[in-house]
Amino acid sequence: MTDAIVAEGLVKRYGSVVALNGLNLKVPEGTITGLLGPNGAGKTTAVRVFTTLLDADEGAARVAGLDVRKQAGELRKSIGLSGQYAAVDDNLTGFENLDMVGRLYHLGRARSRERARELLARFDLEDAADRPVKGYSGGMRRRLDLAGALVAKPSVLFLDEPTTGLDPRSRLGMWDVIEELVKGGTTVLLTTQYLEEADRLADQIAVIDRGKVIAEGTSDQLKEQVGGERLELSVATNAELGISRTALADLAVGAMESDERQHHLTVPVAGGSSVLMEAIRRLDAESVKVLDVGLRRPTLDDVFLTLTGHHAEDEDEK
Repeated sequence: MTDAIVAEGLVKRYGSVVALNGLNLKVPEGTITGLLGPNGAGKTTAVRVFTTLLDADEGAARVAGLDVRKQAGELRKSIGLSGQYAAVDDNLTGFENLDMVGRLYHLGRARSRERARELLARFDLEDAADRPVKGYSGGMRRRLDLAGALVAKPSVLFLDEPTTGLDPRSRLGMWDVIEELVKGGTTVLLTTQYLEEADRLADQIAVIDRGKVIAEGTSDQLKEQVGGERLELSVATNAELGISRTALADLAVGAMESDERQHHLTVPVAGGSSVLMEAIRRLDAESVKVLDVGLRRPTLDDVFLTLTGHHAEDEDEK
């Protein structure tokens, strides 16, 4: 499979701050790659380099077979970008925004207008097509922004947190659109702060920290790095939390984690339901009042915590 995006040793500095520190990345054609990382990891900087908005200090990158530095003008005809904030003109209508983008891509008057109408229908914006964008809701603005990124039918699409601020229904709708694009052959590089978004959409995930990729693979492969199952237990008091730790200690296959504020205990285990039954038997023998207990697989947030040292929801801005 051909790679639509290739980064080799990208370095970008802002004074003493190193935003990219030898970033290496490959994104196969016709796939979605999720780019995850903590605050300041370099996700947006990488997107800006790939989309010719920023020049790297060192290294090289190719997108759609074109050098991002030497062939920037030609490359811009083949890519689309939807950033964290909707890049739309509030004083124009939805139709006028998309028509303008088509003209900038030199599609011609007739094709620009035709393409604008196509995308307004696709993103359920037909009823608002002739209204000024300043009256649009946040979700409508996000949909219009993504529509603008698709006017020229790009072969590679960069989505920098495309669903930030959307309500759950709008987010699901956007996910459907993204999946539809990839089925049609588009390659997508997606940065997101929603781990369930990467879990749902991404064919592969690259976790970056301090400007370099520290882990990559499918969602399941990354979860396997964390390992095993988790026995999760909630009890009534901190005293019972301590008793539970002692009672379950030899069932643990790794370090247990406890939260005294929530009276919650997480025990890494192996053995499935038989281990769960044994844990319940032991707790019952110690007269521990169990409020909730269950087994779960590792999540992407567990991966995030293991690799970067904190939970993904601690993120504010890249």
